[in-house]
Amino acid sequence: MPSFKNDRMAEDIHRELTDIFRQVKDPRVSSMCYVVRTDLAGDGSHCKVYVSSLKGAEDAKESVKGLKSAAGFIRRELFARLKMRKSPELHFIADDSIARGAEVTRKLDALVQDAPAEGEEDA
Repeated sequence: MPSFKNDRMAEDIHRELTDIFRQVKDPRVSSMCYVVRTDLAGDGSHCKVYVSSLKGAEDAKESVKGLKSAAGFIRRELFARLKMRKSPELHFIADDSIARGAEVTRKLDALVQDAPAEGEEDA
């Protein structure tokens, strides 16, 4: 059975985490670090946060280390901003989906440029 309240809370967490990441002062957290997806547990006690970076997978892994050390600050800020009964425990996971998406886009652009135009066919 779908839980619309849980999905709505996960989206709220996603939005607020994006803003909170800009306030984290840990030098390991990249300014190019983005929240890709949040998965909130049914009871709201745990939340998986998938983090990606435009600089690549290694930068995302380094940012996850910084975010794990700043997890207390992030949880406190999240609890203060959202009206929640309890603050979920955050689990940060490095994800390279942004880099993979950029690579697919580059490959598609290369295919489009290499393809002959519609009016130009070899006779």
